[in-house]
Amino acid sequence: MTSSLFFNIATGAYFFAMVGYLAFLVAKSKETALAATVLSWLGFAANTAAIGLRWREAYALGFQQAPLSNLYESVVFFAWSILLIYLLFDLKYKHRAVGAFVLPFAFAGMIWAQWGLDATIAPLVPALQSNWLTYHVITCFIGYAAFAMACGVSIMYLIKVGKEEAASGNPVGGILGMFPSVKVLDDLNYKAIMIGFPMLTLGIITGAAWANYAWGTYWSWDPKETWSLIVWFIYAAFLHARFTRGWVGRRAAWLSITGFAATIFCYLGVNLLLSGLHSYGG
Repeated sequence: MTSSLFFNIATGAYFFAMVGYLAFLVAKSKETALAATVLSWLGFAANTAAIGLRWREAYALGFQQAPLSNLYESVVFFAWSILLIYLLFDLKYKHRAVGAFVLPFAFAGMIWAQWGLDATIAPLVPALQSNWLTYHVITCFIGYAAFAMACGVSIMYLIKVGKEEAASGNPVGGILGMFPSVKVLDDLNYKAIMIGFPMLTLGIITGAAWANYAWGTYWSWDPKETWSLIVWFIYAAFLHARFTRGWVGRRAAWLSITGFAATIFCYLGVNLLLSGLHSYGG
């Protein structure tokens, strides 16, 4: 069996899990939510196996490298990281409706990787030949995944709080009635960012160490480095405003969504649209 087969299984499982969570919002069936969660775990297991197999395939070709070296591999690892964060939150809080707003990020990444990106295993360019690559990519993408989780629950928050305000504060029913309360959604947003921010910080630190190894300088104001710092400041501002000014609710949700948009530009926009030391990512 090949990594491609397991990546395809993961993509299919994420799709049906996403549909299952959406169906749960409509049907209000706990069995549907449970089935979607089982599919999420199945997809996560297949994604894990695929990454492991791709690592073995690289070694079989004589390339002693982790499968984190090009855009295809980073996208499928991003999807894996999103499921890791989501499933950990699900184990603790079991707010299954959140899956309808988080799984689409993982599925979108997997379908783009499978249909739109080159999956060829190629040797690392000299600048990437360091163990710092593994440390840097893993920490960054777990941080990115936590920000994806925060973005998903922030979207849910804005939808629900807007409806409740339109209903003069009365409880809402229907699909929105399946959402966690706005207080819980705000708390999930904060907790996800509390995971993502230190991981992003570690990612920037390991990236600086890697840059010094590869290019002889810790910081060169490359576009990727600059945007990583912008993302860091956005989430630092989120936490500072929450701790010192009590920012919660709508303002916190919008800042979380803005931060994730900046994260996606840092990850994809910089690599694909701008030139610099990280252009190899495209």
